[in-house]
Amino acid sequence: MATPHFHCGILAFSLFHLILLFSSLLHTATATQSHEQQEEDTPITRFQRYLRINTAHPTPDYYSAVSFLKAQAHSLGLTSKTIEFTPGKPLLLLTWPGSNPSLPSLLLNSHLDSVPAEPAKWLHPPFSAHRTSDGNVFARGAQDDKCIAIQYLEAIRNLKAHAFSPLRSVHISLVPDEEIGGLDGAAKFIESDHFLRLNVGFALDEGQASPGDEFRVFYADRVPWNVKIRAKGAPGHGARMYDGSAMENLMESLEVVSRFRESQFDVVKAGKALNAEVVSVNPVYVKAGVPSDDGFVMNVQPSEAEAGLDLRLTPTTDPDEMRRRIAEEWAPAVRNMSYEIIEKGPIRDYMGRPLMTATNDSNPWWSVFNQAISSVREKLSSPEILGSTTDARFLRQKGIPVLGFSPMKNTPILLHDHNEHLKDTVFMKGIQVYESLISSLSTFTEALH
Repeated sequence: MATPHFHCGILAFSLFHLILLFSSLLHTATATQSHEQQEEDTPITRFQRYLRINTAHPTPDYYSAVSFLKAQAHSLGLTSKTIEFTPGKPLLLLTWPGSNPSLPSLLLNSHLDSVPAEPAKWLHPPFSAHRTSDGNVFARGAQDDKCIAIQYLEAIRNLKAHAFSPLRSVHISLVPDEEIGGLDGAAKFIESDHFLRLNVGFALDEGQASPGDEFRVFYADRVPWNVKIRAKGAPGHGARMYDGSAMENLMESLEVVSRFRESQFDVVKAGKALNAEVVSVNPVYVKAGVPSDDGFVMNVQPSEAEAGLDLRLTPTTDPDEMRRRIAEEWAPAVRNMSYEIIEKGPIRDYMGRPLMTATNDSNPWWSVFNQAISSVREKLSSPEILGSTTDARFLRQKGIPVLGFSPMKNTPILLHDHNEHLKDTVFMKGIQVYESLISSLSTFTEALH
């Protein structure tokens, strides 16, 4: 008769432990959920969530990015407008109204898209936004330039938490297409009535990381030209020598291009100019030959040959002189040559001036910018020309002063590179820097034009 009592005791004991186990699991799940929720409410995890949205070409997920950013903006009480100048390429415009909206406004620009990544060549998946134990967040776009979009919003979050109110309206433009030229993004936006109504007085756009202990700031971009030079000549047997063959003409032109390149590079090597202060030209492809199943026919001289050149012009380069050089020296018609120039963006503003923003006392916005950096105990290196190009050129064409600036110091330059990443402490410091910039620039009252 003792056996049933014994089984009941075991059952009661087991039930008790099951209840304890369930309670423990429930507590752990609740704690985990609470921890995850806590993580979701930090600037770093919001940055990670944005980075996980794959906006890399050729198929950027613009709509998911816009949806995420719009939700963040609405949580801050910012107004939003989504505009599509080209189907499938939305632009998000956010606004923090100023107390005196008649004053010229402050524009903060960032692009939604990024360049492709090769996952096999990364330490961590490029759209995982993996955060290492030492605080590095790995993702395509971590430096170029999803960081500044979130930093703008986080800076506004902090300013609002301290009851700050801007005098001038503050706008954030989040644009598509920058990595492939910006012609369907910023270029169309800046020509639109939407932009005209903003009455922009000053703008900030992306800059570049600084390996040193000072922030870099850019007052101009180089302008890209894509140049194709083509040669024609009589085809013939590969065993014969011809004067003026297509390949001979092309190689002669490439030698001329190479001498020009060396003349520019020598100035840099001598320390007389930075790389971005000279005209750069780099051959990027040569196309010729008669294709065959295993490559090219080796005993036929081609009748046509072509080379592609990536040309970057400084703001002070005379475009007419460069066109003359291409026409007369690089692809002269007398040698049966032709050429095509694709000019990607303006090289002069609406008054015919070089696309440069003054970084001296003649520009009051520069003085405010400089002081705002100093107020957070940071330093700027000497203002530079950006070696590549950004959407800032379209703003400068309208005569609007623009500075390229991304607050990343003591950081390797990894834009477009494998293993692009940004350290969490650098990202957080950037938020503090933008708090100072936004508060100073939006309350600036000395340039009421």
